[in-house]
Amino acid sequence: MENTYPASKIAVIGLGYVGLPLAIEFAKKYRVVGFDINTKRVQELSAGNDATQEANIDDLQAVLTSTQLKFASNLDEISTCNIYIVTVPTPIDQFKAPDLEPLLKASEMIGSVLKKGDLVIYESTVYPGCTEEDCIPVLERISGLKFNQDFFAGYSPERINPGDKINTLVKIKKVTSGSTADIADRVDDLYASIITAGTHKAPSIKVAEASKAIENAQRDVNISFINELALIFDRMGIDTNDVLEAAATKWNFLKYRPGLVGGHCIGVDPYYLAHKAESLGYHPQVILSGRRVNDQMGEFVASKVVKLLVSKGHEVQHTNALILGITFKENCPDVRNSKVVDVYNELKAFGLNVDVHDPHADYEKVKHEYGIEITKTISKQYDAVILAVCHTEFAKLDYRSITRNANSVIYDTKAVLDRSIVDGRL
Repeated sequence: MENTYPASKIAVIGLGYVGLPLAIEFAKKYRVVGFDINTKRVQELSAGNDATQEANIDDLQAVLTSTQLKFASNLDEISTCNIYIVTVPTPIDQFKAPDLEPLLKASEMIGSVLKKGDLVIYESTVYPGCTEEDCIPVLERISGLKFNQDFFAGYSPERINPGDKINTLVKIKKVTSGSTADIADRVDDLYASIITAGTHKAPSIKVAEASKAIENAQRDVNISFINELALIFDRMGIDTNDVLEAAATKWNFLKYRPGLVGGHCIGVDPYYLAHKAESLGYHPQVILSGRRVNDQMGEFVASKVVKLLVSKGHEVQHTNALILGITFKENCPDVRNSKVVDVYNELKAFGLNVDVHDPHADYEKVKHEYGIEITKTISKQYDAVILAVCHTEFAKLDYRSITRNANSVIYDTKAVLDRSIVDGRL
């Protein structure tokens, strides 16, 4: 394969949690241009810094020094590349329908510089068929080139786990695919050159797309079952985690935990799969029921806290509450689709004064995305404290020092605090 194709010069489009680690790893073996329309992000990375905390800073600075990697927001900088890898976000809109705008805009941009013989690989999570039915026509229209004759495509779904320093990019097996048998081999060889865990070559692009969609849908459904148990066991007056500990003594029990299911993958991807199913005339039952359960957990947590306050004699109006954490997972700055926001909004609707403290979150981004001002330091005592995200810093807190008195409520959504100090947990 190396003798068949010209030397690879790779453009990675989108420099977020997925694109940046990918660009750095490829730059250890190939010439790479990391492209992003956010000029501030490009400047930050060019200086060797990374606000997402996903990059190995030593690796980033090393490839920058070697000139194997450069960052750009100017389209001219990627016009000489022959492989384009798309890692832009694929969110949902307010109606929970797929929002393909970032993906289609990236395709338009690539189409404007696409040349004969070029290869475009999509990594963004989509529904099966999206690459060939939605993205490829854009590339053809803008470039004037013919698919599988003048240019080619592949799909290799991202599997980055934000904040995970153990299961990093190269340690997670990569699913690959291509628009022809020859291109499938080429895409597989490309990723095999950097992924130490190995690759799995899917028989088609659509199969590769579907594999990613069901990864997160399966996890979403499993967690929704546990969340539904939490809703049931709360009415029974028994602790869900006690039940799970007992059930997990059997070897084949899957020990999922209840929780707030947000983030850019699990809380989003099932809607992509459901959207495609509905377009084909099938209305999924299990997938969407799981989403409905998980989407109501923020409301449940807030109402539970309010009930605990009332049971301790508090008048809820103007009671002071503190939420610890707003990122979608622990020790990670990512606030995309955070379900902690649902807890915040529900408590506000009950009339509470609510502060949010999170040492990992980007304060400006939280303000812009959710209209929430982050409390930078905990300088007063509260009637209710909700542990929403299990950041390392929160395990060290003296919770009694930040609550007003013995009648204050401490609610633990992660079931990690000493049970002697908490009034309730999810």
